[in-house]
Amino acid sequence: MSINTTATTASTTLLNKSFYDRQLLESAKTRFVHQKFGQHRSIPKNNGKRVEFRRWDLFDPSVDGNTLTEGVTPEGQNLSQSSVEAEVSQYGAYVEVSDMLDLTGYDKVIADTAELLGEQLGTVIEWVTRDAMCGGSNVQYAGTNASRSTIVSADKLTVNDIRKAVRSLKKAKARPFCEEGRKPHFVCICSPEATYDLQSDTLWQDVSKYSNAEQIYSGEIGRLFGVVFVESTEAKIYRQSVHNAVSAQTTSSTTFVLKNAPTEAEAEYLSTPSAKLMIGTTEYTLAASNPFNAATRTVTLSAAASLSADAIVYTTDAGALDDTTKEAAEVHATLVFGKDAYGVVDVNGRGAMQTIIKPHGSAGSSDPLNQRATVGAKVMAYTAVILNDPWIVRIEHGVSK
Repeated sequence: MSINTTATTASTTLLNKSFYDRQLLESAKTRFVHQKFGQHRSIPKNNGKRVEFRRWDLFDPSVDGNTLTEGVTPEGQNLSQSSVEAEVSQYGAYVEVSDMLDLTGYDKVIADTAELLGEQLGTVIEWVTRDAMCGGSNVQYAGTNASRSTIVSADKLTVNDIRKAVRSLKKAKARPFCEEGRKPHFVCICSPEATYDLQSDTLWQDVSKYSNAEQIYSGEIGRLFGVVFVESTEAKIYRQSVHNAVSAQTTSSTTFVLKNAPTEAEAEYLSTPSAKLMIGTTEYTLAASNPFNAATRTVTLSAAASLSADAIVYTTDAGALDDTTKEAAEVHATLVFGKDAYGVVDVNGRGAMQTIIKPHGSAGSSDPLNQRATVGAKVMAYTAVILNDPWIVRIEHGVSK
């Protein structure tokens, strides 16, 4: 009796779907650093894509206003609430598997693909959460800097920067984390480069040297001044979006061509209508519609300009600029925050990833020879949002080279 190996493998794959789901999620969880400290909310199924976080506003204390006069009933106070709304989005990716590849070890391919998709989408969710956390206005610049654009690599994260952040959180009455078996603490998420600079300080307490046995977070590396440090390779880094040059001289023209092939970041920025751009020493504005043609490297400005060949095209959205090359220093963002500083949202608990496997031939007439199968992964619905801006401090700083 002959056995159809392809069909058997496909059906086995479907029966093992829970295995692949677990593998996908385990691979993704290695990236979930920013997500795990947020307040979690789920939108009930069939209740829209938006969720509202609400909190009561504190009453204003006043010695005069709260002093009672004998026998006189004071006026009552009014309750008020503040709210923050967030809307979920979907994320997903898939890989197409040919029948020829299937014959060389289909199950192995799916297992490896599930792991790779978990790494990919786990990183995407981490970026979504991280970028939301970094979108607050409560920012602190390293040393004596007053803006991101003046930071150089020598402006490293210091113990004093952490102390200032803790002071800000305490003044804002931020709630500390009080996990079971742990002292009250704030949490700091930082890049490996940032912790490298901090660990040289004698006040740093490495996780391996804690005096008492405590529960520790995944990725926890140490603590300082009541702050627990968790390291993430996906911590936010502000890099210069554009650094290129003009290909050829132009005279009173709204368009010019880039000299070098644009990077993905350059193409994304140059495609942003009305974004600002420096050419030489002059600031220009990109056109309000269709400002960039990636195929021809053509940039369209909002007004005509005369440009020299090889003039440097750059942005000022990162650190300090080199006077000659106009290259900007990278700026790292370290986050110090309290409990309930931000929230993460999914729909009916479906924020977790799921594996989607389509066997060969499942596409019907669009795959008449059963040549293609797909292995996909999807995050059904997810978003993140800051709930209490004063309870999360973003420290922007340089790092050692």
